Amino acid sequence: MSLQVEKLEKNMAKLTIEVPAAELDKAIDKAYQKQKGQISIPGFRKGKVPRPMIEKMYGKEIFYEDAANELIPQAYEEALEDCTEEIVSSPKIEVSRIEAGEPFVFTAVVALKPAIKLGKYKGVKYDKIEISVTEEEVEAALNKEREANARNIAIEDRPVKDGDMTVIDYEGYVDDVAFEGGKGEDYPLTIGSGAFIPGFEEQLIGAEIGQETEIKVTFPEQYQSEELAGKAAVFRCTVKEIKEKQLPELDDEFAEEVSEFETLAEYKADVLDKLTKEKEKAGQEAKEEAVIDAIIADSEMDIPDAMLETQQRQMVDEFAQRIQMQGLTLEQYYQFTGGSYEQLTEQVKPQADKRIRSRLVLEAVVTAEKITATDEDFEEEISQMAEAYRMEADKVKEMLGEQGKKQVMEDIAIKKAVDFVTENAKEK
Repeated sequence: MSLQVEKLEKNMAKLTIEVPAAELDKAIDKAYQKQKGQISIPGFRKGKVPRPMIEKMYGKEIFYEDAANELIPQAYEEALEDCTEEIVSSPKIEVSRIEAGEPFVFTAVVALKPAIKLGKYKGVKYDKIEISVTEEEVEAALNKEREANARNIAIEDRPVKDGDMTVIDYEGYVDDVAFEGGKGEDYPLTIGSGAFIPGFEEQLIGAEIGQETEIKVTFPEQYQSEELAGKAAVFRCTVKEIKEKQLPELDDEFAEEVSEFETLAEYKADVLDKLTKEKEKAGQEAKEEAVIDAIIADSEMDIPDAMLETQQRQMVDEFAQRIQMQGLTLEQYYQFTGGSYEQLTEQVKPQADKRIRSRLVLEAVVTAEKITATDEDFEEEISQMAEAYRMEADKVKEMLGEQGKKQVMEDIAIKKAVDFVTENAKEK
């Protein structure tokens, strides 16, 4: 495998990668072995057609695509190892030449890590951040805990009111015709939750158990189903159950049930302490963000589009992983929100740009101040990772490998750079 690097404008480069003819021939033969069982030619049993006969009938290019797909990933990885430039984007691949008996040549257009002119990073000024917890915030935290420990009481002697948890049957009609997806049975609906289209839940207030109620609504113009968008509809609903949330009294007994304390006063003091620590942490993070923003504003760098696009895709992937942990796929998210991959990618663009610029200025600070991560730092980080993942430290190291260790060491140095610029910052 040979590599040529051609620098392009705006921190881009074109890698020209050449794979020996012998490797291409092996890949073509592998593609033939894989496909021959699916190709039928009169006079030959399936899977027994000679390669020359297939190439004569369908053209010798028949196996080229599979052969290229076989060769490109490995050849590109080897090229990255040989390349002295720091590549910061996914490649855009194009095949330049593919012909049996000849070297296989393809190109990969990539973004290179941009140079940065680091601005002022010591003595950066930031607005003072006030840390205080109000009585209202303490009360809100206590009420949230009451909500979490509420009991749901079945109601049979009154109609539905706002905030009730109901179970309903419903069927929707447009022009007196039931529409697809408009029917539900034993559906749990909390009145006021906003789970249904505007106007639906409010019209259930006052409905009695077992009583059919007609609810008239109009679907939003931007509704996900084009057939229903902007249409007037009637839902025939029957309330089958009503439950009311009953909150516990805010007293010593409640404090004893939900905490390690015996009195409400002690519990409130603990809540205040925790809220204060949370605000102090948030304040520190806000300070770090303000300082880094100021350094970015005083620095110069030209971010390649491909680098930004790669970061956007990565952030969308991270978002997909987070919602997957909540049992939701990206496709379901798009369906519920009426969004799309393109919209989500555009939505994260400002954050992606900021993430790149923050990393670049902090890497520049690491270099300028000769900040390093020690073996002790690494062992401490591994210990924390092992505790978080409930694994043995040696197993975490094994999973990371050398490349993973290098990344962890770089991240530790970045954290030290954040501490350095923050400690050296000044209040306005």
